[in-house]
Amino acid sequence: MADIKILTESELRQCVSLDRALHDRIEHAFSQLEQGDVVMPPVLSMDLPSVNGEVDVKTAFVPGMDNFAIKVSPGFFDNPAKGLPSLNGLMVVLSAETGIVTAVLLDNGYLTDIRTAAAGGVAARHLAPASVQTAGILGTGVQARLQLKALLLEREVQRVRVWGRDRDKAESFAQEQAELHGIPVTVSESIEALVLESQVVITTTPAREPLIRADWLHPGMHITAMGSDAPDKNEIAPSALAAAGYLVVDRVSQSLERGELRSAVAAGVLRREGPFTELSAICAGTAPGRTHEAQITVCDLTGTGVQDTAIADRALQVADIHGLGTLIHS
Repeated sequence: MADIKILTESELRQCVSLDRALHDRIEHAFSQLEQGDVVMPPVLSMDLPSVNGEVDVKTAFVPGMDNFAIKVSPGFFDNPAKGLPSLNGLMVVLSAETGIVTAVLLDNGYLTDIRTAAAGGVAARHLAPASVQTAGILGTGVQARLQLKALLLEREVQRVRVWGRDRDKAESFAQEQAELHGIPVTVSESIEALVLESQVVITTTPAREPLIRADWLHPGMHITAMGSDAPDKNEIAPSALAAAGYLVVDRVSQSLERGELRSAVAAGVLRREGPFTELSAICAGTAPGRTHEAQITVCDLTGTGVQDTAIADRALQVADIHGLGTLIHS
């Protein structure tokens, strides 16, 4: 049997980072998804209420890539009280030619974090207005930080507003990000004020009740919503989705099950049949991105297996070039 390469989080951080090259790679993976040769099954999910946990498994086979990944993402939310992180995970990488396991990526969720942010960057590339004076961020966690970085890789932004349920965390986020990016970052007193001020709004929360209302939308704005990745989550009011001029999702089937579309269809303001546009079609050039500056656009990101395979394949390529990882003789 072939040797299996084990890569740790620290080694994987040397292989891939959030930059425009990663945006390009995720954009290309989405464009391949549009061509129809990609095999991407539905997400396998386990809800574990007895331990306040959940586990998601995602994968995709992408023709032309040397490998494909099967990713396991556990979230056990009582862990911090035990001195452990809530989120972790790994990817098992298999040869696209033989199906033999070639690597195990012990990334602790790092690859998921940056591939998720890169998808937000791709959404901004195609859907954000050309001129962004103010960007608004809902949430103060890891993904809020990464989504802001991804946006700044694609657009010049004059100022940032942030809102979080914990005021102290929001203040800390604002100070840290202002120093990091060299632009003003301030805390908004309300979500409404943040949305009304911003040309781009990015939602990164685990909200179960809508945060953004339809009457706050204004011409020329774009929303990237990435917090709703489970059937009980919802960040955008169904009426706001119905009011958007252009509604884009990463995968219709997933969004109808675990994204913002699910809530809007359940409320009866949208039909399951759409029309919805997949981000893959925009990346492939078979559907337009933003068509005019006054358009109101929304992109709902639930996270796809094709992103996991794309980033895992790239990480393994770089690791091989630089001799990173430990070989286990099977």
